[in-house]
Amino acid sequence: MTAKRILLIDDEKRLARIVDVCLRRLGGWSVSIAGSGSKGLLQAEAEQPDAILLDVMMPDIDGLRLLQQLKANAATRSIPVILLTAKLDVVTPAQILEFEIAGVIYKPFEPFKLADEVAEMLGWQI
Repeated sequence: MTAKRILLIDDEKRLARIVDVCLRRLGGWSVSIAGSGSKGLLQAEAEQPDAILLDVMMPDIDGLRLLQQLKANAATRSIPVILLTAKLDVVTPAQILEFEIAGVIYKPFEPFKLADEVAEMLGWQI
């Protein structure tokens, strides 16, 4: 069985490195990183990951706008998306349903529990 592939879209390099290590070591998954929303959209189209972890606040395009673009694109609309955010009120229950958001992980998160949280939100086994 091949490892699940996750695309992390986050402009915070240090946080991205932590998420990458946690998901690789504790989840056994393959992780690719896009440091901006525009790069993330291109990578999502090209790589077709099994899931996307998407930071909500980025300088070039905010995560919710990028999520709209991902869901409007036939090549990426079926990829499950989990939002990463430091804001508690970033998404409404209506938006979760409308954009079929798989889950929301709030920063700061517990690194050793991250893979379990992602797996649970996506219905994956570790």
